[in-house]
Amino acid sequence: MTRFAAAFPRGRPALVCFLTAGDGDTAANLDALVAGGADVIELGMPFTDPMADGPAIQAANIRSLGAGTSTAEVFAIAAAFRVRHPEVPLVLMGYANPMVRRGAEWFADQCAGAGVDGVICVDIPPEEDDALGPQLRAKGIAPIRLATPTTDAGRLPQVLEGSAGFLYYVSVAGITGKQQAATAHIAEAVARLKAATDLPVAVGFGVRTPEQAAEIAKHADGVVVGSALVELVGEHGQDAPRHLRELTENLANAVSTPARR
Repeated sequence: MTRFAAAFPRGRPALVCFLTAGDGDTAANLDALVAGGADVIELGMPFTDPMADGPAIQAANIRSLGAGTSTAEVFAIAAAFRVRHPEVPLVLMGYANPMVRRGAEWFADQCAGAGVDGVICVDIPPEEDDALGPQLRAKGIAPIRLATPTTDAGRLPQVLEGSAGFLYYVSVAGITGKQQAATAHIAEAVARLKAATDLPVAVGFGVRTPEQAAEIAKHADGVVVGSALVELVGEHGQDAPRHLRELTENLANAVSTPARR
């Protein structure tokens, strides 16, 4: 059983938590997420033009790049995390340039060596899967695809083909952190996606509070939280782990609500 299969048990939604690599004390911050109950970790690769991200994650990218974070350091952070947390799935999330500029095979090799389980590349569409997908799959690394409110029935099969790990449903047609879709729309979309795939469906973009997470968890297999956590790193600096653990605990309790079970 893969780490993803263990993280998305039937009957209990998973909590997926995102932080940007190199923003603050990343190791301590990631440990706080795990201690708080995160089931899956998304580690953002800092990039100069994070077009899908809102102000909070944009600022985290700027802080990380300003501190000199390199792709090599991202993989070092990932490898150290894998040693400390051998059972927790780790996903790298980012943009094509840092992933393919040295070659897709190089990137896939580095992912495998660091114990990465999956990769989300925001700006490589399914139609261009051959830019990275085959190399990841050859190393046993899941290419995790994004579905959106505009992914219609004609395109959905292409999004799903070759996807693995889980399907990430972007609940709003916009950037991270600023909006939230109506619960009724999310329920309808998740039902449509689950009818088309056996992959777990995790919902993200705009999920900030335990109350929002609990509502989404009634319908989805997973809830993704990023901007609210990243903001704590920017606000609290070295004291961030305490605040990250507290919010993660509240989120984890919310997605495990009896109503969902």
